[in-house]
This record gives sequence, structure tokens and C-alpha cells, in this order.
Amino acid sequence: MLARSWAFVRTLVFLVFVVGTVAVIVPLAILQRAAPAPPLVPGLGPLLLALAAILWFWSGFGFSFVGRGTPSPIDAPRALVVWGPYRYVRNPMYVAVLLAIFGFAIENSSIAVALYGLAVFVAFHAFVLWYEEPTLERRFGDDYVRYKRTVGRWIPRPR
Repeated sequence: MLARSWAFVRTLVFLVFVVGTVAVIVPLAILQRAAPAPPLVPGLGPLLLALAAILWFWSGFGFSFVGRGTPSPIDAPRALVVWGPYRYVRNPMYVAVLLAIFGFAIENSSIAVALYGLAVFVAFHAFVLWYEEPTLERRFGDDYVRYKRTVGRWIPRPR
């Protein structure tokens, strides 16, 4: 239990510094350069930000306590995580980051933040296709191949 708790602490550090930078600090920096604008859809931005936070921590809990690792590629989970949000979508942490970015874009009617979100999505997609999925296939073999067949990469599939 101590090892998993320590993994959760490392996961929280990763979430605060890495995810927090991409999903919060950069969008806020972009918004500081723009004139204030009313929300595109009132209430939707904060809702997406709240959902993003819940999804980050729920996914991080799974990485730490089920997978016994962190979201960082240098401290990856030792077991395939198909628990919690990973039962519905293969990349819930990336989805959470995108929800936060687009939450900021909607709340501030910011095309610049939306374009940043699109660029982040393209980068995530390339990383997943060219590094993450091949690495997970090598590490977890047939278990990961079966998982890929049944769980969507970005959009949840009905089970």
C-alpha cells in the first residue's frame, strides 16, 4: 500500500506541473493577451473544467493504485489499467486536458485558446499513435490488443 500511495504522490506532482501547465497555465497566458469576452455558452466552460479535474484525479488514482505507476512515461504503470474511466476511453487524461483547454476557450470565447487546444490534440494523437500504443502493445501484449479492440481511443464506445 505504501508503494501505491507513493505512486499517487508522484502522480499528483505530474498532474500539477505537467498537466497543469498544458491545461491551465498556457490557456491562461493566452487569455491574458486577449480582450475579455463573454462566455460562448454560459456555464459550459466551468462545467468542462470541473469534469476535467474529476477525470484527471480519477484517472491518476487508477494509474497509481491499480497500475502501480504514474502517467509519466519514465514512471509508467506496471499493470495495464482498465479500471474507472479507462473502461470507457483509452486516454482519459488526455481527454481531461482537452476538456480543460476547450472549457477555457468556451468560457472566454477565445479562438486562440481553441486553436491551441486543436494543436494539443494533434500532438496527443501523434504521441499516442507513434509512441504510446506501440509501447503498450510491447509491454502488455494481447491484453492491450484486446483492450484496444473494445475501448475507444478518444470517444467512449457503448459496452
